[in-house]
Amino acid sequence: MRRLLAAGIAGVMMISLPAITLADEDQETYEHLDLFGDILERVRSEYVEDVSTSDLIDAAIEGMIGSLDPHSRYHNPKSYREVQVQARGEFGGLGIEVTMQDGLVKVIAPIDDTPAQRAGIEPGDLVTHLDDEPVLGLTLQQAVDRMRGPANSEITLTVRRSGVEELLTFPITRAIIKIRSVRAQVVDDEIILARISTFSEHTSDDLEGTLGDLWDEQGDGVLGAVLDLRNNPGGLLDQAIAVSDAFLDRGEIVSTRGRDPDSILRFNAREGDIIDGLPLIVLINSGTASASEIVAGALQDHGRALLLGTRSFGKGSVQTVLPLGRHGALRLTTARYYTPSGRSIQEQGIDPDIVVEQLRPEPEAEALQERREEDLQGHLDNDGSGVEEDDDPPAEEAAQVEDDPADGDYQLTRAIEHLRGSHILSGKAIVN
Repeated sequence: MRRLLAAGIAGVMMISLPAITLADEDQETYEHLDLFGDILERVRSEYVEDVSTSDLIDAAIEGMIGSLDPHSRYHNPKSYREVQVQARGEFGGLGIEVTMQDGLVKVIAPIDDTPAQRAGIEPGDLVTHLDDEPVLGLTLQQAVDRMRGPANSEITLTVRRSGVEELLTFPITRAIIKIRSVRAQVVDDEIILARISTFSEHTSDDLEGTLGDLWDEQGDGVLGAVLDLRNNPGGLLDQAIAVSDAFLDRGEIVSTRGRDPDSILRFNAREGDIIDGLPLIVLINSGTASASEIVAGALQDHGRALLLGTRSFGKGSVQTVLPLGRHGALRLTTARYYTPSGRSIQEQGIDPDIVVEQLRPEPEAEALQERREEDLQGHLDNDGSGVEEDDDPPAEEAAQVEDDPADGDYQLTRAIEHLRGSHILSGKAIVN
């Protein structure tokens, strides 16, 4: 009886102590909310000009969420509608993936075959003015809103580019951007080259359809495939899982872990390989981020593909879009993701199996190499779950190549050469 009573008292103590702490936290929260209300009222009544209450509250929310990490964001109803449209792979605007750096809009990458790319916008460009209006002082969402607009309307971007002394101006006509996230072709009748530029709702279906058509056309003449994920800023998690699954027969693709130690989700591959186990090389660089890193990490950990290029961006966090009814939505970082071997690539990125720099570094490549997740203000730290490598990956010198089937793309040229003649996967050699 005494033992049961002692257990009961311990139970009461365990319950009551956190209750006191919670009460203290609640009291502090209410005091801060009172402070917020007081400041809001002071601004409304005493600021030199009339201000919109809703605009002030939106700005306060944006500031709160923006203080967490670079990828959490509040979307008001208008921007949330645009997010939904973009996830479906269609939106109105210029066709560039952007972030904020030092108060300016920084281009991560232009989307393939869009007005921005055709106008000459390059990764690493810093947008200083929009139609002669300075970007400095705008939030990222405000800048994006001004770049968006009706199809056939014009906007002029003023750009600061690394290595160019003068500012550059780009008049661009907006269009309805229909993202064709997968492009594929056959190189020299024997190598399938597939490029994924982003992960939108239809990416995995487009990949299977495109590769399936090429597979039927080429038959047994295919030696292998190159999957190009360079400058791919990411996108939808489920599409990254589906694309990884397309090349894997079994095993874990990725796991996610939130704040709660028990909130672990694991995603596994199903049987079936879209290219029947043929050798595969994945091209990555410092613009390979988020969902594209999930694909690269899964294929690397399972030994399904050889990774070639330069270290990836290092965004190892998962964002969940939480609808807020008529008030828009909250995009909140809710978990970290881990490759099958348990690597968290947050901050660290994924190292290629073979390091190959571009033969003739272009301005955008140079700029992208200087910017990774670890360079963003407020980024999440790596939680120490990375797997240490014993040796640095081998590096290849960028020697001049006389025969360049990839038209000046040295990384792609090296990938094709490896598929043709190297012992790369599971002891399989490719012989011409």
